[in-house]
Amino acid sequence: MPDDNHPVECIGFVNLGVRFKAVGTSLFERTHIMKSLALSVKRFIVSEDGPTAVEYAVMLALIIVVCLTAIQAVGTNASTTFTNVSTKLGGS
Repeated sequence: MPDDNHPVECIGFVNLGVRFKAVGTSLFERTHIMKSLALSVKRFIVSEDGPTAVEYAVMLALIIVVCLTAIQAVGTNASTTFTNVSTKLGGS
C-alpha cells in the first residue's frame, strides 16, 4: 500500500473519478511542487513589487492625460491666434 514513505510513480493522467495524478511524478515531488508554488504566491502577495508597478502605471496615465489636455489647450489657442491674424491681414 503506498504511503508518504513509499510514493507511487504515476504514468500519464489517470482519471479516478474526481482525482487526477500528474505525469511521472511521485507523491513527494508533487508535494514539493505545491509547497514551492504556495511559497511563491505568498512572496508575491507580500512583496511590494506589484503595488509599485501599479502606482507607476497610474502616475503615467495621469501624466499622459495632463499632457494631452495641455496640448489641446495650446492647439486651440494657436488656432484662435492664427485666425485673428488672418482676419486682420484681410485673408479669408
